[in-house]
Amino acid sequence: MTNAYDEAYQRSLDDPEGFWGDAAEDLVWIRKWDKVLDDSNAPLYRWFAGGELNTCYNAVDRHVDEGRGDQAAIIYDSPVTDSKRTLTFADLKDQVARFAGVLAAHGVVKGDRVIVYMPMVPEAVIAMLACARLGAVHSVVFGGFAASELAVRIDDAAPKAIVSASCGIEPGRIVAYKPLLDAAIEQASKKPSCCVILRRPEQPCDLIEGRDIDWAASIEGAEPADCVAVAATDPLYILYTSGTTGQPKGVVRDNGGHAVALKWTMKNIYDVEPGEVYWAASDVGWVVGHSYICYAPLLNGNTTIVFEGKPVGTPDAGTFWRVIDEYKVSVMFTAPTAFRAIRRDDPDGAFLGKYDLSGFRTLFLAGERTDPETLNWAVEKLKVPVIDHWWQTETGWAIAANCMGLHAFPVKPGSPTKAAPGWNVQVLDDDQQPVKPGDIGSIVVKLPLPPGSLPTLWNAEQRFRDAYLVDFPGYYKTADAGFVDEDGYVYIMSRTDDIINVAGHRLSTGAMEEVLAQHPDVAECAVIGVADPLKGQLPLGFMVLKSGVDRPHEDIVAEVVRLVREKIGPVAAFKSATVVKRLPKTRSGKILRGTMQKIADNEDYRMPATIDDPVILDEIGESLEEIGYGKGRA
Repeated sequence: MTNAYDEAYQRSLDDPEGFWGDAAEDLVWIRKWDKVLDDSNAPLYRWFAGGELNTCYNAVDRHVDEGRGDQAAIIYDSPVTDSKRTLTFADLKDQVARFAGVLAAHGVVKGDRVIVYMPMVPEAVIAMLACARLGAVHSVVFGGFAASELAVRIDDAAPKAIVSASCGIEPGRIVAYKPLLDAAIEQASKKPSCCVILRRPEQPCDLIEGRDIDWAASIEGAEPADCVAVAATDPLYILYTSGTTGQPKGVVRDNGGHAVALKWTMKNIYDVEPGEVYWAASDVGWVVGHSYICYAPLLNGNTTIVFEGKPVGTPDAGTFWRVIDEYKVSVMFTAPTAFRAIRRDDPDGAFLGKYDLSGFRTLFLAGERTDPETLNWAVEKLKVPVIDHWWQTETGWAIAANCMGLHAFPVKPGSPTKAAPGWNVQVLDDDQQPVKPGDIGSIVVKLPLPPGSLPTLWNAEQRFRDAYLVDFPGYYKTADAGFVDEDGYVYIMSRTDDIINVAGHRLSTGAMEEVLAQHPDVAECAVIGVADPLKGQLPLGFMVLKSGVDRPHEDIVAEVVRLVREKIGPVAAFKSATVVKRLPKTRSGKILRGTMQKIADNEDYRMPATIDDPVILDEIGESLEEIGYGKGRA
């Protein structure tokens, strides 16, 4: 007996042009496409070739034209500045059109690049949409990135303009952006024609005459700009993601396929209706912020929340519940690491009792693998479905998910459920042969990728081919390892780099992390493979304990070693673990396992540009020395 998911999934593989052509009818097109899927330059595929539209019109103006002008489009909530603001769709249209007029007055036209280097404020979304309005290509760089990293992105994108702010605000500190921006432009060989600066009251800044423009003054008298028709295959944005060479990869997103796919996901994956409040607690600097703070909710006529705060500490572990209650959020999307932090600070969920979450339907998690302990805790406390789903910067939306708007499958903790429609997910061995259900291998996606995924890398087509298409001809290499079970559920165990080889046995560090997370004193954990002269590699665990745990660390280590032996077996050779205060992470919440491995093996490493707090690496080094790794290694 089939269900709506089975029917949609099968049709998306058997008839991708019919499936996505129907989905595209939900958008307003200036010119219909000539061909839904252009395969004339395979394996480089393009969607909706010949079509023309404007993404900003579909995300903003359309809703005003169709009578939603008075509905809230953006709710800004900033516990770090104690401020709140709401923009209706009519307000948003006015602000976006005016800011597009500012950019146009300074020479920005279709095809030009604009770098956006902003904190989590509505103006960041306004700047993105203004670029889309003009057909300019935005490249959002996470606010506060080091000047050297920003300079690399300036040189690669060659922006006509840069939009920034005087500062970003973190709990307990202000991060001055303007000095970083000035230093980056000085270092870059390609200089922007102008910079538009949002001067925040928390950190005034001076403007450089002849280059810098004040946001508030310029937008006040700006001539509103109309939407510009662009080809469906024209780039909407460039989003840089880390590359193995140290040179970031500029993931390109097109206008047509991106809008079609994201609009489709809001109902079919997230089960959200127009008019509802949807909250992605992320940052516009990451792909989640692009897809699910800015574009998808607005394309679907939802209210989106721009939240400038943290899951804990602004002011406490009840912040998320306060926002859900105050704005009547129906569906939320955040990273598992946020819930690990909440669970660590409030393991009993005491803060939940202070708020009314009766209208909250579903929690979605992504960004890093959701361990079963965190998922089960969230289900127990929230009493709503908690859905793990898996995707990447490159894909733009979920590869695998429990598609709640099609058919809600039973949740299997540890799995993001099944491949989403459009994604032909397979598991191959090193000889490019399919593996049996349940066996770990490289997870790949049969080409063509669905709309919304990257068509190429910015000015680097050969690098795109080499990074994603060469190792498994006819497939996209995800660089994730895992398996698919007999029911078709996908399991992402680790990056392929995190499959360790212990005396010839290929073992998943993710499976070991699942075991460590089951210990009642462990809030979050990580497992890496360290070099061993006898066995090649050995696993090493790191544990952050829950708030209030004061038992001897050696007892907890002994218990988790025993647990791994019981659950996975002696073959894992898991004998070492250490308790740390915190784990080094990117600002999007991903644990820097590769960097930790280099510290443990006493190898040189490059400071990750995305690291949340570099001091943590010193703490990790000290903990490793105490157990004989890193600089303390014999």
